[in-house]
Amino acid sequence: MGKAPKDPKEIFEEFTKDYMDAFGNGLVSIVLYGSGATTEYRPGKSDLNFMIVLSEKGIEDLDKAFPAVRKWRRRGVGVPLFLTEQYLNSSLDVYPIEYLGFQRRHNVVYGKDIFEQLHFDRECLRLQCEREIKGKLLLLRHAYLESEGRGSALKEVAVRSIPAFLAIFEGLLHLKDETVPVAKREVIRAGCKSFGLDSDVFDKILAIREGEFKPGENALREIFKQYLGTVRTLALLVDRMEK
Repeated sequence: MGKAPKDPKEIFEEFTKDYMDAFGNGLVSIVLYGSGATTEYRPGKSDLNFMIVLSEKGIEDLDKAFPAVRKWRRRGVGVPLFLTEQYLNSSLDVYPIEYLGFQRRHNVVYGKDIFEQLHFDRECLRLQCEREIKGKLLLLRHAYLESEGRGSALKEVAVRSIPAFLAIFEGLLHLKDETVPVAKREVIRAGCKSFGLDSDVFDKILAIREGEFKPGENALREIFKQYLGTVRTLALLVDRMEK
């Protein structure tokens, strides 16, 4: 696998050429999204996630992308998301959290900015936030029982789940017309403050995820129990939000 670029911009020209060669006028835009489009990008650690927006005709010829996908996978770039503007606009009511995240963290590599003018239905966003929180709560409870309280298993579940809560808090802050910070910890702290929650358990899980905090078995069990309680409270609060 090739070495990750120090700056994603280093590969933009070559990446664009490969997809222009593949789709020509069928290529609407190329967008880099996620941490690669922010100051949080870390070479070799952060993923490089691209979105390829095609025309309705272009999306019918996905096989044209095989050579480019193969080449860039060898160089550490994942398979891009391929979609059309029609798909995006017709999906805003289904995936508002995801598209809000794209809108907040993206860099236009080529073509038009498809996220610039997006508007989100507030009730669709609230419903997805509620659905995601309640779904995560069920999964966390299941994992807790399945682990029989083993700290190592609970640690893995907790650190895997925390990115979802980052996205959820961004959505909730957007709903409340509050400023959404850029840094992950600040997003979660702002979200907790807005709902009157203690952000301590989220801070601890983020610190565990980033290798800054290594609690023992008993401490991990207590952190996870606190996590369950906080997520349950958040689910109740979001359920009671104005509809």
